Amino acid sequence: MTQKISYPIGNSLYLSITDRCTLACTFCPKTLGDTTVQGYDLSMDHRPSAKEIIDAIDDPTKYDEVVFCGYGEPTLRLNVLLEVARTIKATGGRVRINSDGLANLVHKRNTLPEMADCIDALSISMNAQDKTTYDRYTQPTLPDSYNAMLAFLTEAPKHITQVTATAVDGLDGVDIAACEKLAEACGVHFRKRTLGRVG
Repeated sequence: MTQKISYPIGNSLYLSITDRCTLACTFCPKTLGDTTVQGYDLSMDHRPSAKEIIDAIDDPTKYDEVVFCGYGEPTLRLNVLLEVARTIKATGGRVRINSDGLANLVHKRNTLPEMADCIDALSISMNAQDKTTYDRYTQPTLPDSYNAMLAFLTEAPKHITQVTATAVDGLDGVDIAACEKLAEACGVHFRKRTLGRVG
């Protein structure tokens, strides 16, 4: 079976570019051993090159947006992501990244200026209103991930037009109202996600 790199959901095209992640969220299908998203098998036999990803995009202008969101954290492959995103933008497409917001922590620099010319929107998984709850559900591998994510959220609107924080409703101890208030304090939009619904 050919590895699935691009897959449409609704009127968006999603791109799965890595199987690695900085978190091991307890509610994530990957953590639970499920490689499928809305019927698409996203298991990988290799991490695709920029050319492979670009070749998997039929026409960016057919979709409302092209979204980097798959089996892993897309910003872990930042150079590949940016190369593909610039190609999408050059052909008239709109680009969004679904991310854990830890790119600056991982790459040890402010990555947002690099994204500014080719990323239209960011959706950041805030996941919780405090560090204890965040760590409980996301099981981060890097120290101080929660505060790094909040710092990224606060910095992001200076570079990216549309920034949204998200949290999953239905997890014990996650206070959606508090998450929304925290997002507002960071200067970004907020969206409530539904437990068990991916994509």
